[in-house]
Amino acid sequence: MNKLTSNIIKRGARNIAQTLTFALFATTIAFSAWAISLDDAKQHGLIGEMQNGYLGVVVDSAEAQSLVASVNEKRKSIYLNLARKNKITLAQVTALAGEKALSKTQPGHFIQNAAGQWVKKQ
Repeated sequence: MNKLTSNIIKRGARNIAQTLTFALFATTIAFSAWAISLDDAKQHGLIGEMQNGYLGVVVDSAEAQSLVASVNEKRKSIYLNLARKNKITLAQVTALAGEKALSKTQPGHFIQNAAGQWVKKQ
């Protein structure tokens, strides 16, 4: 391989690496722009509080489902620790957490009523 060919290959590899780096950077920025916060999701009526102390999906979307799954996983861990610490059942903890979450929900945000329907809190 001569020197000219070697330089062309090196430049091509460098351009590919730069292009891939840019694509990865752009994808990361785009993904974070799509991510929605818990407050935003509640404000836009995508998710709501349920009586069992967990979040539920009001408007079905992959983003809402992902957020709900993530938050509920964290809540369950907290609830399990509280149950162990206080020597009560997980069901008791989630019932109390549900009551507290519903009472703290802002008016206009969705809550699940006793019949399992999503309603805006007044």
